[in-house]
Amino acid sequence: MLTKTMPHFQIDYSANLEDLLDMAALCEEIRATAAGIAAFPMPGIRVRATRVDHFAMADGDPRHGFIDMSIRLREGRPEAVKQAATAAIFAALEAFVAPVMQTRSIAISVEMRDINAALSPKGGSVRSHLGAQE
Repeated sequence: MLTKTMPHFQIDYSANLEDLLDMAALCEEIRATAAGIAAFPMPGIRVRATRVDHFAMADGDPRHGFIDMSIRLREGRPEAVKQAATAAIFAALEAFVAPVMQTRSIAISVEMRDINAALSPKGGSVRSHLGAQE
């Protein structure tokens, strides 16, 4: 039986957004949104953000910024489930950055990719420690 573990969210963002957006809060917003999606088992959720110091966009104006999110998850979910989950995550991202987008040029994108379970072994002790601190 295929275990539908994960997803992992990798957020790459342009360095010029560092002082405009709270990236830790964005990670938590994405985690909370993902935890509310039945297709994403809570113990497998991982959200991380990486600042990109070197980038060039559009017409070269250094004020342009970007947030690019990649969602990786094990194969096996129906296409409609993945589309709905992607739409929910994109909506959360869009709502989070909306206030800043009113005054700054920011490109946002989300992409979901399936991972071949046979080529992606997983392990760890997160599940055995959930609830241990309660």
